[in-house]
Formats: sequence, C-alpha cells, structure tokens
Amino acid sequence: MGYQNEPMKWPTAPRTGLVLSLALTLLAGCAQPTAPSSGSSPTWSSREAALAASLPMPAAESYESRYFTWEDASRSRPVLAKLYLPAGATKPVPLIVFSHGIGGSREGYTYLGKHWAAQGVASLHLQHVGSDRSIWTGNPLAIVSRLQEAARESEAIDRAVDVRFALDQLLSGPDGQRVDAGRIAAAGHSYGANTTLLVAGATVERNGHALQYRDPRVKAAILISAPPFYGESRLDAILGPVQIPTLHITATADDIRIPGYFSGVQDRTAVYAATGSRHKWLAVFKDGSHSIFTDRLGTGGEALNPQVKAATRELALDFLQFAWGGASDAVLTDWQRRYQPLVAQVQQQ
Repeated sequence: MGYQNEPMKWPTAPRTGLVLSLALTLLAGCAQPTAPSSGSSPTWSSREAALAASLPMPAAESYESRYFTWEDASRSRPVLAKLYLPAGATKPVPLIVFSHGIGGSREGYTYLGKHWAAQGVASLHLQHVGSDRSIWTGNPLAIVSRLQEAARESEAIDRAVDVRFALDQLLSGPDGQRVDAGRIAAAGHSYGANTTLLVAGATVERNGHALQYRDPRVKAAILISAPPFYGESRLDAILGPVQIPTLHITATADDIRIPGYFSGVQDRTAVYAATGSRHKWLAVFKDGSHSIFTDRLGTGGEALNPQVKAATRELALDFLQFAWGGASDAVLTDWQRRYQPLVAQVQQQ
C-alpha cells in the first residue's frame, strides 16, 4: 500500500545507487534536530535557519508548539507528535493532522505547521516510528533492509492507525478543548499522502476482505505528491470510496527516481482523477522536484522554491475554508491569480 506491496520488491540495480537516489528524492531528509519528548523546542537546524531566511515565517509569538510521546499499548508502538497551536485563541480552532514522507519526522514541514497555526489552524505533525528518520541512522550496509521494512504494507497500515490513535489522544487530553472536532483535516506528503488517503477512505482488498481505515472525524484531505498504490490493478477501485473534499498538489518535475523504478507527475494526476471526491482541486506547479514541498531548499526549481512553499501553505488554507463551508470555490481562482507565474495547471471539480 506504500510504494509497493508487501514485501517490497526492490529492483536489481546496485544498492549504492538505490540508496543514494532514495535519500536524494523521496524524503524529508535526515539533518533535523532531535526534539525532547515534551516541553521546550529543540535548537534550530541549519536547514530551518536557511528556510527562515528565504521564506517569510510567522513571528514566534503568533503560535505555540509542544511535543507528545504517546504509547499505543495495543500495538506496542510509540506515536510521536509535535503540535502547533494558534497563540491566544479564545475559541476552539480547526486542526490539520500531518503525515511525513518516508525518512521524515515530526520536525519536518515547519513552513506549513507554523504558518497554519499563525493563521488560526492547529497542526499536529506525527512521526511514524516504522518509517521515520531512524532509517538513515545505523549500519549503512543495512539501509536497504530498513527501507524495505519502512515500505511494507504492515507499516502503511500502522501509519494510518497512528493518525487515528493520535487524534484519540489529542482530543481526549487537555489540548483537545482547544480543537474544533467538527473541522479536522488530514494532510501528508509522499508516503504521508498515501497515509492520508487511507484515513480519507481509500480501500484495498485482501483475500476477499476490504481493508478500510477511514476516520470519520477527518472531513477533508490535502495530498501533496501522492504516489499511487503500487501493485494494485485498479486505482479507481481503491480511491473511489474517498468521498470527502480533497486537494491534490504536485509539480511538473515531481518525480520519484530510483534504479529500475520511476513515478512521475502523471501518477499524481492519476490519483486526482481516480479519487471519488465530489469536490476536489488539483494544483500543478512549474518545475520543482518531489522534495520541493519539504523544508529543504536545494531540491530543484531553486528560483521558485520559497514561492512554491508560500503558495502551497496558502492554497491549503484556502481549500479548507471551502471544504469547511466558509468560502466559495472562487477562492481557487483567486489563489491562481495571485500565483499565476508559478502555476502550470489548476483543475477543480
């Protein structure tokens, strides 16, 4: 259900090239600060400082952040999270639950979490322990094995269950009173977009039984660089059950390349076409690699990188205003007008 079926079948190309390509194209990267389990914020990484220097970021006093380490005893699995909250909110606020790409962590996608919180929408960034940044640590000769484990179907399922469990924990805790449970969205990048699709209603059949991980609390989905469900013959059968409003974001050079394997922007648009949502939007940026939507700057489309990030975080909020009934679909036209030089294609249905 992730990049391929369980177990993942790697191509026969040299493993060194495979690992290098994955590290360069799929993920949030590994040079991120290690966060405490709760309380204070970690020291900024050089990446975060570089991002702040090139992309306007909200003032620190406009949002709060806190850390959680929950334990799902039923799976013997920790679920880590970082919560961005609007500072000084006097009433419950909407919430986005964000799922990272393979090899990422709760410390990634800060340009999204901080901005959303500063604009009045809380953002809960999960860390999926079976496919997080720990992949890049340890014996380098075992990295292919760790990537195989991260891409197994069992991990794809665990990631979807992580979302449900994290929502249970957050909403039942002290911060749950600060969240509007009627306005919850799920979002994710790459592998995290697959996770989001499962939570949104994507259904896969195994041995005559439907595997379904839909969380009815999630009312909208934001899918950034979503790969198709490889190994499955009918994408429409899997994604047709997704009925909530969906936003699909990609770029013309949004390619996943590893030896013997390629997934390009046409796969992202195929996911859009197959999704059963009655209301769905598609935005395709000019240029930009698969990793342009992470916090990284050196990811292709260099001249447009910060602008694409700014446009992405604004489009997500515009979409949610529409999905939650606070705006008409004309907001997409307005967004396209503001960012026309960056945009290759926009569709809505």
